[in-house]
Amino acid sequence: MDRTLVERAQSGDREAYEALARAVGPRLYLTAHRIVRDHDRAEDAAQRALIAIWQELPSLRDAERFDAWVHRLLVRFCLQDDRRTRRAGVREVPIDDVIPELRDGVSELELRDALRRGLEALSPTHRAVLVLHHYSGFPLAEIAEILGVPYGTVGSRLHHAVRALRAELAAGDRSTSLEGGIA
Repeated sequence: MDRTLVERAQSGDREAYEALARAVGPRLYLTAHRIVRDHDRAEDAAQRALIAIWQELPSLRDAERFDAWVHRLLVRFCLQDDRRTRRAGVREVPIDDVIPELRDGVSELELRDALRRGLEALSPTHRAVLVLHHYSGFPLAEIAEILGVPYGTVGSRLHHAVRALRAELAAGDRSTSLEGGIA
């Protein structure tokens, strides 16, 4: 992110903040969606992060750390949302499924479905580490800073998340091959 833009926003420049929000907003939503696995909850987490950015930006000590700081805020809101949802015992049921594009092949749809199931099976903390590392491209040390946990914990969570995701994909492959043989 442009350091001067961050510094201008820190000093209260609304135009600079709006430019920052336009630049990071879509990434925040996509990252949140991959963590919470729901459009509305991802939108809410991204909006809460954007508000927190405006409110807390003057307290940011190093403008170079803006991206990591922003993702720390976002992950905090995603995990808070998950705790609130679990505490309330609410299980959201999607009203409509996303219709895949016609150009998608059957195998691609099966892979995306298996990945979706695998990601949903992960805990939010494991999903957050996986998304921050493999989707957002953060190194483990930065993820540790974002989540406020030790480096070793991030490595362990990433290891377990990848293992669980692989197991889910393998289980899906076995069930697909079994279903194919029953016909």
